[in-house]
Amino acid sequence: MKCEISRNIQAAANLIQNGELVAFATETVYGLGANALNTRAVAQIFAVKQRPHFDPLIVHIANTDQLDELTSEFSLTAEKLASTFWPGPLTLVLPKKKVVPDLVTSGLDSVAIRIPAHPVARRLLELTQLPIAAPSANKFGRLSPTRAVDVAEQLGDEIKLILDGGPCTVGVESTVIQCTGEDPVLLRPGGISLEEIQACIGEIRLAEIKDYAEANSQVSPGMLPKHYAPRTRLVIVDHPEQLPEAGALGVLSLYPLEQTEFRNCEFSAQQILSPSGDLSIAAANFFAALRKLDVSGIDQIVALRLPETGLGRTINNRLERAAAS
Repeated sequence: MKCEISRNIQAAANLIQNGELVAFATETVYGLGANALNTRAVAQIFAVKQRPHFDPLIVHIANTDQLDELTSEFSLTAEKLASTFWPGPLTLVLPKKKVVPDLVTSGLDSVAIRIPAHPVARRLLELTQLPIAAPSANKFGRLSPTRAVDVAEQLGDEIKLILDGGPCTVGVESTVIQCTGEDPVLLRPGGISLEEIQACIGEIRLAEIKDYAEANSQVSPGMLPKHYAPRTRLVIVDHPEQLPEAGALGVLSLYPLEQTEFRNCEFSAQQILSPSGDLSIAAANFFAALRKLDVSGIDQIVALRLPETGLGRTINNRLERAAAS
């Protein structure tokens, strides 16, 4: 099978309605979508991605009217978060109804739901009139795709259509917040910063990966210690003396190197995320920059840690997962 890269949203909607897979653009990363209520279609997502069944999927919906079909409870906190950040890069983990297949939720009694902001994703959801389960459109654990061509490189022989919506404008996955208990828990940092969440609902507990490491099923996507990984070994450094001593090194930096203490270091390749230091621009460029370094023929990728604030915290989270052994 050789897939088609297309902007024909109706063709993509027809495939989803017929139980097929479609990769499509969102503002975060490209998703690999199927009818969330069709277990056979959802099973294809796991097969194509080579994704373990203990890792649940995010269900995308067109509007809040679809919540009643999928979730049994929508708390005041969830309502406040949704009214502030939907449509957008925020996923809420909510109590699920039985109509949601266990395969989607990894057998858990909760379901992760998001309303995307990207016009292509929104129109696809409107045309299908279905909830669409969609993880990132890549092989499990690898770099997330932020362009249609990135999807084609990994999955082009296994799906029929990639719905092209241009480069993803947010560039990192959604923030995930659990709203099933008394107090909300931030499970995964993402395209909505911690500071924005706190401004909306006040202080929020941050999940520790170790708290979920032994669970039979992950409560949210993106919580495994190793994830988002290039094929090239990646290390995170704060100072020049931490640089590996041997091999060709490629560097990933927020700022131009002359603005850092690495200005006198030699690298075989470099990717600058944002010359102005804008963390939103850095996030939008992040996966594409890592992908370029990954295919540049270097021995190791050296990532300079970003400021632990705003979307810098999200990027550092992805780097830590990518560097995990």
